[in-house]
Amino acid sequence: MTCPSPARNDIVRYDEPLAPHTTWRVGGPADVLCVPPTVPALSTFLSAHPTLPLLWLGLGSNTLVRDAGIRGLVVITAGGLAGLGFEGQAIRAEAGVPLAKLARFSVQSGYTGLEFLAGIPGTVGGALAMNAGAAGCEIWEQVAAVETVDRSGERHVRTRVDFEIGYRSVRFFREEWFVSALFELSPGDPPLGMARIREHLGVRNRTQPVQTANAGSVFRNPPGDHAGRLIEQAGLKGLREGGAVVSERHANFIINDAAATASDIERLILRVQAEVHERMDVWLETEVKIVGDAA
Repeated sequence: MTCPSPARNDIVRYDEPLAPHTTWRVGGPADVLCVPPTVPALSTFLSAHPTLPLLWLGLGSNTLVRDAGIRGLVVITAGGLAGLGFEGQAIRAEAGVPLAKLARFSVQSGYTGLEFLAGIPGTVGGALAMNAGAAGCEIWEQVAAVETVDRSGERHVRTRVDFEIGYRSVRFFREEWFVSALFELSPGDPPLGMARIREHLGVRNRTQPVQTANAGSVFRNPPGDHAGRLIEQAGLKGLREGGAVVSERHANFIINDAAATASDIERLILRVQAEVHERMDVWLETEVKIVGDAA
């Protein structure tokens, strides 16, 4: 997966195209976009704009922004909320820290438990929101506490017991968003940890279309099976809608083949769901979030 361009230095922008901020490279503009440099700055900004509809993006993976864009405010954590260090014996990472960077930092600091994150193209905030995982591991298994912010800008500390955590899902009954997390990890051997990271990256490079514009896995794995296997068995590798195509390397990835629109990608998602349901008698639920207004 290709990564978005680094954020510009200005904190607030208006009518900002979102395609450069998503890994699918599609999506219309946001009315207002904010890249907060710190958590206190984010709190201040939210408290000053309490009524704007709000969407959060990290690296822009796992998200399809429709062609007409987002009415309201988009907060981008990547390039802004980048704090990473120690709080006591725990590692504290802010929401915009790339998962690969967190994995390397933890290993180099002499801890184990987060190596699997190295192959997931996202940020801490997004990983917390969806309980990201790989290789049989999930991020919430290592979380000691999180800091959240609400719509008025007030900050809160929450623990695992405040959430309902499941496979690729995290439920919370208040309108709050993750701004940082504390990870309590076991001591580990740095060379062994780096070897595990290289192993995870090697598997990803061999099995996923990493050099293409995509958003990661499109569909959740159904119980006892894999979405990619079902799509491949249905004969849908290479299926195309405009500039969007089901990857030949991994069937649970949809690629922007240079000229796709968000509408192309959404139509292809719906076709895959319908075809798999008809041929395999399984309805695939999307893992990617589809947001915004259609053109």
